Amino acid sequence: MTSRQPTISSVIIVGAGPSGLLLALLLAELSPRPEITILDAAPTLNEAPRATHYGSPAIQLFRKAGILAEIRRDGYMPEKICWRKLDGERICGYDRSLLHDGGLDGDGLTVYWVGRLCALLERELKSRTGVGVKWGHKVTSLKSGLHRNDKSATIEVETPDGNGVTSYTADYIVGCDGGNSTMRRLMFGQRNFPGFSWDVPIVATNTVIDLDRFGWEDTQFVIDREHWFMAARIGAHEDPKQNIWRISYGEKAGLSNEELMERQEMKFEQMLPGHPKPDKYEVLNKSPYRVHQRCVEKMRVGRLLLAADAAHLCNPFGGLGLTGGIVDVGALMQCFEGMQKGVADDHILDVYCKVQRKMWHDIINPVSTANIKRLYMQDPETALADDEMLQLIKKAETDLELSRELQSAGNMLVYDYTQHYKRSSEAVAKL
Repeated sequence: MTSRQPTISSVIIVGAGPSGLLLALLLAELSPRPEITILDAAPTLNEAPRATHYGSPAIQLFRKAGILAEIRRDGYMPEKICWRKLDGERICGYDRSLLHDGGLDGDGLTVYWVGRLCALLERELKSRTGVGVKWGHKVTSLKSGLHRNDKSATIEVETPDGNGVTSYTADYIVGCDGGNSTMRRLMFGQRNFPGFSWDVPIVATNTVIDLDRFGWEDTQFVIDREHWFMAARIGAHEDPKQNIWRISYGEKAGLSNEELMERQEMKFEQMLPGHPKPDKYEVLNKSPYRVHQRCVEKMRVGRLLLAADAAHLCNPFGGLGLTGGIVDVGALMQCFEGMQKGVADDHILDVYCKVQRKMWHDIINPVSTANIKRLYMQDPETALADDEMLQLIKKAETDLELSRELQSAGNMLVYDYTQHYKRSSEAVAKL
């Protein structure tokens, strides 16, 4: 008896961020295992302050990948989340401890720096499979794969040795190369990324500071027309009186990155409790960001696929960008797994394209848009009376079932692709 030939014998992943590395680690569990190649234009892992909070859909995927225990050991599960006025007055909030018994095996919200996650994923991938990231490999052009009848996809890549261009070919190429995705531009053109950019820039910092002495909770969103921000505890510091906080705040439109950086000390003094001078805190790193609400018209073209920030973007308030990107990985893996087992055909990737875009349009975009508007586009003095979501959160403080419902809403991002196994072609027509 001859063994069945695999549907997918090779996959190229462009982008070694959290989504690309997680996809590679999960692909390595397929049987038969496809050949996996990971390319990234950067020389090494990105250490800039980026997202830190993972919702339950991401936690479920980390468990499947066998990395949750280490994430929980080195990260932590925040419990108190609230909304405040600039003077510190608490408006309303969640107590996430109501959803678990304090153990580390649940699906609760977890804080773990993206840089640490990427290092963990890269290490696990190398130790389990021998697959390493090809750093400094910049994709320059697409040679094939844009058409459905193509048997494979080929890209050309500049390598760091300076010896010109090398071609890489695989059954499928997945672009996980972030908001400035080269794969997206090669697939759709330079400017074809529907949506809009917010006119308010964001500055994200990792800061060692003592905010606990003001009675602040694990995470607070501060509502103010001018000094709106989020302060979330993201780790312990060697000084027991201080913690590391992710402080992300909105700024004036039209400022250069240099001007944004110059204003950081002034912003901290005006907006943080106690009006701290620079000698009262240490900024470990800081980065300005331009934030966007955008989604591609297709996440699959021929043998080419997009996932996470390469396919869609949203503002960071509420963590839907990071969790939503990881959800894409789980969705794509269910499709690949069905194909590899012979219970789904290639059309299931069209289901992926339609469903994940719908998730962005129906949930991620409107919810994340409401999250950022809530912080600076209303009067903090009347926010509770005017904002229906804040009213629900306030009611949930004394209604456990409502609290569970609101805090579990992220699970709506998860779609079961196994329902389309053995009938992938028909599924596309019904969507």
